[in-house]
Amino acid sequence: MKRPEMKKFIQSLGADEASRVLWDLLDDNPDLLRKAYNCAMKVASNVDPDAISDRVFSMLDKLDYDDLNSRAGRTRYGYVEPVDAAWELFEEALEPYVDEMVKNQKRALPAVAKAYCIGIIKGLWQYEEGSTSDLSDWVVDAPGEYVDSVVEDWKKGDPSEEDIAEIMSLIESKTG
Repeated sequence: MKRPEMKKFIQSLGADEASRVLWDLLDDNPDLLRKAYNCAMKVASNVDPDAISDRVFSMLDKLDYDDLNSRAGRTRYGYVEPVDAAWELFEEALEPYVDEMVKNQKRALPAVAKAYCIGIIKGLWQYEEGSTSDLSDWVVDAPGEYVDSVVEDWKKGDPSEEDIAEIMSLIESKTG
């Protein structure tokens, strides 16, 4: 089989299959471990706060009355207030980004965690200022409250004093 055909086949593998191939290669070739680690660090560290901000904003902004109506009102467990359902939806939309920030803190990638923190904060501000979402009227205070919550979660990862000062300066430039 020729090289282009081999590459095409490998590219056609699903995530689970590709993962198994990688682990088999690393098990059979321990010298590849450092190269794989360096590649993984490069991929994991390539984080753009503005891209995160855009994704956070988009995720929040696409929430609408249909989402709210599917959660609010009468349920078999009782009545759910629309404002409670709206806050739940808001939290759930943010959760993957906060989880990724925390995951990178645990992986000892403080720069990546900080990039997520900045991106989430900017996405929340973007939502607060420019959302066209039907849901935004139900969660008027949520962006501001979640900025504080995100920063507190980020600080649990024990960031440097310089990084804390940078985040606080960013927030102060917005609120100051």
